[in-house]
Amino acid sequence: MKTVYTCFSTDVVHDGHLNIINEAKKYGRVVVGCLSDKASIRYNRFPTVPEAARIELYKQIEGVDSVLVQNDMLYDDVIGYLHPDYVIHGDNWCSGAESAIRAHVIELLNAYGGEVIDIPYTENEKVRRIDLQLRERLSMPEYRRKRLRQLIEMTPVVKVMEAHSGLTGLIVEKTVIEGDNGRLDQFDAMWVSSLCDSTAKGKPDIELVDMTSRFRTIEDITEVTTKPIIFDGDTGGLAEHFVYTVRSLERLGVSAVIIEDKKGLKKNSLFGTEVEQTQATIEEFSAKIEAGKKAQLTDDFMIIARIESLILERGMEDALKRAFAFVKAGADGIMIHSRKKDPAEILEFCDKFRAQDSSTPIVVVPSSFNTITEEELSAHGVNIVIYANQLTRSAFPAMQQTAMDILKYHRAKEVDDRLMSIKDIITLIDEI
Repeated sequence: MKTVYTCFSTDVVHDGHLNIINEAKKYGRVVVGCLSDKASIRYNRFPTVPEAARIELYKQIEGVDSVLVQNDMLYDDVIGYLHPDYVIHGDNWCSGAESAIRAHVIELLNAYGGEVIDIPYTENEKVRRIDLQLRERLSMPEYRRKRLRQLIEMTPVVKVMEAHSGLTGLIVEKTVIEGDNGRLDQFDAMWVSSLCDSTAKGKPDIELVDMTSRFRTIEDITEVTTKPIIFDGDTGGLAEHFVYTVRSLERLGVSAVIIEDKKGLKKNSLFGTEVEQTQATIEEFSAKIEAGKKAQLTDDFMIIARIESLILERGMEDALKRAFAFVKAGADGIMIHSRKKDPAEILEFCDKFRAQDSSTPIVVVPSSFNTITEEELSAHGVNIVIYANQLTRSAFPAMQQTAMDILKYHRAKEVDDRLMSIKDIITLIDEI
């Protein structure tokens, strides 16, 4: 009997999946692959049901002969092992980023005469409702909040892009590309930056925008996205205020807050020693971390300590001393920052920190030292890479040039070719 293979990553089996199984039975024995948790997150399908439970779910489907784990989104592992006669899939993978996966599967099957079968995607109200429910579940605070810790465990590097509005959140959420290796790639999480949030409101980055307003930005983003959020908490303010910030962020479903070991009026770190900046003592900042950890109600939430020693030219020894002290105080991660274009001091810190601490997550923001790759940072023990302001910085010159050209030509025709169409914007924003 011939073998028919299909792969599922769903948490809920609906009419579309059953239709694929029923079609598959016509061609032979049906083997279902359960896309592993690690592969699913690269496939924009973050599982809310663990891999083992999904395997049991698929085994209960009538017509399924066996279930196995698929660890590679490109099907190499399964096709190499199973050599199926047919791979069956909904025709939604015939276009968009997923078409690269289909093309790769066809190439693998052609090597021995296998065939792809495309089944018309099932469109009905029940399927649409289930898909919506799954997306809503991913956006719920209890699911979203714990996802950063899960990502750190499952991926070599967690890629984080800044978002400062619902629209930029959607860009981070939905941007998927075919990488050089043929695999799909995307951002894993979002960074709600005080700089970008303030800039979007036309305010200086001096903690002028209050927390109530910044929480509203988070709500705008969480209403339309599902990916985990890391919040830029600046200095965290007074320890007495920070505990309330922690509780509020937990309720909103935020995964982590990063606070920097400075005090007084906030000044952007990229100014370094050009402006007067006061670094908190180890004891002061450790007390703030301890207060925040004591206040949090879930094990999921993370408080990450940002060390400014290299920014303020206090030296490597001071940076490391602070890092170990802050971890001892309860910090769930360490962010090390630099304004130098050469990443050497960042890598030196990571290597020396990892020599004594192999598990505490390290976070970097490669804004100045932007030539280094995620892979190179990972090799030195970095877990999270934050692209902290690139969407804001790319949007401003584009909008400014459009405004100038409309003034120059007294009409909009000259700018139209470089504008996103209204249709594409409407497509980006889902209707309920």
